[in-house]
Amino acid sequence: MAITYEEIISDLKKRIFKPVYFLAGEEPYYIDIITDYIEEKVLPDDEKAFNQIVKYGDDTTIYEIIEFARRFPMMATHQVVIVKEAQTLKKIDELAVYLEKPLSSTILVFNYKYKTLDRRTKFFKTLESQAIYFESPRLRDYQIPGWIERYLMTRGIKTDPSASAMLTEFLGTDLHKIVNELDKLIITLPREKPVITTALIEKNIGISKDFNNFELQKAIGEKNILKANMIIRYFANNPKDNPITLTLASLFGFFSKLLTYHYLTDKSKNNVAAALKVNPYFVKDYESAAMKYNVSRTVQIISFLRTYDMRSKGFGDPGTEDGDLLKELIYKILHI
Repeated sequence: MAITYEEIISDLKKRIFKPVYFLAGEEPYYIDIITDYIEEKVLPDDEKAFNQIVKYGDDTTIYEIIEFARRFPMMATHQVVIVKEAQTLKKIDELAVYLEKPLSSTILVFNYKYKTLDRRTKFFKTLESQAIYFESPRLRDYQIPGWIERYLMTRGIKTDPSASAMLTEFLGTDLHKIVNELDKLIITLPREKPVITTALIEKNIGISKDFNNFELQKAIGEKNILKANMIIRYFANNPKDNPITLTLASLFGFFSKLLTYHYLTDKSKNNVAAALKVNPYFVKDYESAAMKYNVSRTVQIISFLRTYDMRSKGFGDPGTEDGDLLKELIYKILHI
């Protein structure tokens, strides 16, 4: 049966165990958290030597795993069998034989990352009905700022939307990477004011709070020519830290959403936030940009972005430096 991460962890903390956990999906963060919890918390240390087995998909077979799973625990109520990197395990559908009658004293865990099972197969239907099947999809970029805010909120820490957006631009959608950086920031927070700000991020992670894709997008949306040019010059002087591909993707996302905004009939704050999949705090940025870039201009800019994306990849360009390409592009966006 399908189940959420929170439900699985809640049951594990209550020591409510299921015979089989199949943890799959493109986002490895929750898969690893559940696996690590079972590996570290289910058995006391003195029982692990005889009753906990950890194997890797490349180094075992499904038949060996079934054999392990059918053993009874030694001087304990449970044994734990964990298969890490289970996506490399061959003939995994042979597990169906064990699923027909799993041993209640065995906790069998499959850590099946970066992939999902074909829901149309008989094996999937058997697994879903007889075991705990958890699927962890990779989050989209627009979901990350909200995820960051919720993660920090559970730890009693506040953050402003600009800080969340800045972290998303820099860290992408890899939750392991995001959590690693957030935990570093948390350590630096003063107890009397646990708030993550853009200044704190700049100081501890190395992202400039003034010269980044988020600030460039904002400057262009406001048609702040001086600030946009300052940021582009900074990017040109620091190309390794500011790859053109990320800048183009950021701007393409912004103007694509701006085009959507133009065609919305209901431009109320909450409806715009839902339609554009942005924090309501940023709706004002699109309202402002829409006054400066009409529909035809927005379409033209999206065309510019596509052209410069191709040029940055070597199509129809003799080898112009990325910094110079960005300068040309930003000039066209702001002036042509």
